[in-house]
Amino acid sequence: MSEQVQDTPTHLRGNGRPMFEERTLSNLKVSGSIPEELDGRYLRNGANPKSGFSAHPFLGDGMIHGIRLKDGKAEWYKNRYVQTPFISNPDLNVLDLSVALDMTASKANTHIVGHAGRFLALEEGHFPYVLNGDLDTVGPLDFGGLLKGSFTAHPKICPVTGEMLAFGYSAMPPYMRYLRVAADGQLVQTENITVGGPTMVHDFNITRNYVIFMDLPAVFDMSLAMKGELPIRWDESYPARLGVMPRNGTDADVRWYDINPGYVFHPLNSYEDGDNIVLDVCRFDYMWRESTMDFALPYLWRWTIDTRTGRVKEEQIDDRSGEFPRVADSVIGLKHRYGYLMAMAEGFGTDPSKNSGAILKYDRVTGKRTEIDLGRGCMPGEPVFAPKAGGRNEDDGYLMTYVYDSSKDASKFVIMDAATMDNTPVATVELPRIPGGFHGSWVSASVAN
Repeated sequence: MSEQVQDTPTHLRGNGRPMFEERTLSNLKVSGSIPEELDGRYLRNGANPKSGFSAHPFLGDGMIHGIRLKDGKAEWYKNRYVQTPFISNPDLNVLDLSVALDMTASKANTHIVGHAGRFLALEEGHFPYVLNGDLDTVGPLDFGGLLKGSFTAHPKICPVTGEMLAFGYSAMPPYMRYLRVAADGQLVQTENITVGGPTMVHDFNITRNYVIFMDLPAVFDMSLAMKGELPIRWDESYPARLGVMPRNGTDADVRWYDINPGYVFHPLNSYEDGDNIVLDVCRFDYMWRESTMDFALPYLWRWTIDTRTGRVKEEQIDDRSGEFPRVADSVIGLKHRYGYLMAMAEGFGTDPSKNSGAILKYDRVTGKRTEIDLGRGCMPGEPVFAPKAGGRNEDDGYLMTYVYDSSKDASKFVIMDAATMDNTPVATVELPRIPGGFHGSWVSASVAN
């Protein structure tokens, strides 16, 4: 192994290698048949350092990879950097306090969603960035000056009201704010939420009537930033708890429930069941205990909050590791039967040729797990659900993701049948290599075009 490769951080090797060229490709090679009902864009975000280097997997520049589907065709593939201040001024240091406090200085590298006619590229420490349908950057969004701080990378769009529910956190007081965006895209509510300290909260939960905050033992330590490190560490003394608040409530309405220490980046979904609130989550035993690259493996768990007794039942659902959970958008905050995860494995991210990539499906009624086996060396991303037209069942739809094939050092976009979980894709679009990334969405043309 060369000295250059040895000196390259693990997250920038293999399919973590940055790509610098922005491409627009048409006349794409398609195997199978793209369903004609799919009219919209599959978009995925990820950290792709324009300089070629980032000190941590979370610190690269946001690059969107998109596929436009219409009339049974893949009209184009495009990849574009989100044009944040880091693109125009590569000398900016995201760990400098003055830069971190500039809410327009986002890496915009974690997620992309569609809401109220806008495409929003998201990163949890700063303002959202608005893109147009060609993936060109419009600019940062502060909701007409009403947004005063950060905006999560994981807002929840209610399928009943069309509201986008969100929050923001900070290393300095106020440590958390709750945000409610109306269906028309106007920010209509901001509430400061009291948490135990400067906790790093990546995601949260909603039900039809409540939001549930996760106050967990990953906390900010600015002394680490002074060393040029990601300023987050595990704190064994920090109490872990869940906070339940009505969706239009205030800090005074939050009721807190103690749980065992652990960390959750991503919940699958949550819903109300009588006096209980049920949360399915991908839980880590710990996070960043020894360093910011110290990760335990995540597993699917269920937390059931009994609002009468104040107790939380905690149970592990499976011993198969998985992350990047999704449900159909139509059941977000409502009772779900099915959930989909990206399988994880020991040594994940080191040598994908030694692992077989898989997408997992959980039936929460029967308890059955099924999977799509993508084959050795083929690593998927987050499985995003797109509904079939006229579907009668919750799983009548398609799972979409980019898959990296290490044997070819190339990628493909796959559309899988979510109901049958057949290993053979409904359609495959051949693509150049797409670096591993984070989160994405199927944005129908009816939502944003």
